[in-house]
Amino acid sequence: MKRTMEFKMERQGLLEVGQEITVTEGVLPSNYYYTIDPSLAMSGNFPFRERMLARSGVVIDVKQSPRGYYVTCEFEEP
Repeated sequence: MKRTMEFKMERQGLLEVGQEITVTEGVLPSNYYYTIDPSLAMSGNFPFRERMLARSGVVIDVKQSPRGYYVTCEFEEP
């Protein structure tokens, strides 16, 4: 099963479409969040029931909006 996630990237050019990435999981009191290594982009918060099991994926889209840069990644979930 494939899962897509969006990450916020602060600067242009850090990631490119097709690039393989790894993520680190962070834990908050009631949520998880994910960071593309080495601290290139960060996801929003996800409740415990939506925890991601995969730790590597591929960048499928990078776009710019007035609020910054957003990276969409695809992960193969077990």
